[in-house]
Amino acid sequence: MTSDLLAKINASIVDGDADSTEGLIRRALEAGMEPLAIIDNSLVPAMREVGEKFSCGEYFLPNLIVAAKGMKQAMLVLEPELRLRQQEAKPVGTVVIGTVKGDIHEIGKSLVATMLSVNGFEVHDLGVDVPVEKFVETARTTKANLLGMSALLTTTMVVQKKVIEALAAAGLRNTVKVMVGGAPVTRDWAQEIGADGYAEDVISAVGLARELIAARQ
Repeated sequence: MTSDLLAKINASIVDGDADSTEGLIRRALEAGMEPLAIIDNSLVPAMREVGEKFSCGEYFLPNLIVAAKGMKQAMLVLEPELRLRQQEAKPVGTVVIGTVKGDIHEIGKSLVATMLSVNGFEVHDLGVDVPVEKFVETARTTKANLLGMSALLTTTMVVQKKVIEALAAAGLRNTVKVMVGGAPVTRDWAQEIGADGYAEDVISAVGLARELIAARQ
């Protein structure tokens, strides 16, 4: 019974049947399953499988969006249960993310933020047109160990460099890994400005985030 429910929850995420996910989660809880067990044994593996399907070209952005929707619906049910049991799903890492000052492009950044969140990261999404100081201050107050910056214009790419310099000036550079992305951003640019990594799409961003966090541990 338990394994069957876990398999059905997993399939509802992987197959994009978000409408079924909530009901299956409630059935699992009624059957006496622990919220953390559902997360660790069904939801997390499901999101990893979705990421693998995207990476190999079997899935596309709409598939990712639907899977993320299902994961969000699952967590809306599970989070109150975790609190009741005084349990907590330990975050993989704490991320501050935003589109840099002068740039108002949001779709790609928001999708990365969503996918990081449903993959177990604590995400602080600052939105778009984010000043250098806001990145630094939020990284400090949240004790973030990862910072992600998007720039979709060649004229705003330089702000990514300014944020990294400001992190160093604030004494935070040794504790915060930096990843950058955006249409004009390249691996060479990331290396030039001293970023710790570059991601060209949402799934590689999640993978990079995991690698950077693992490297700190």
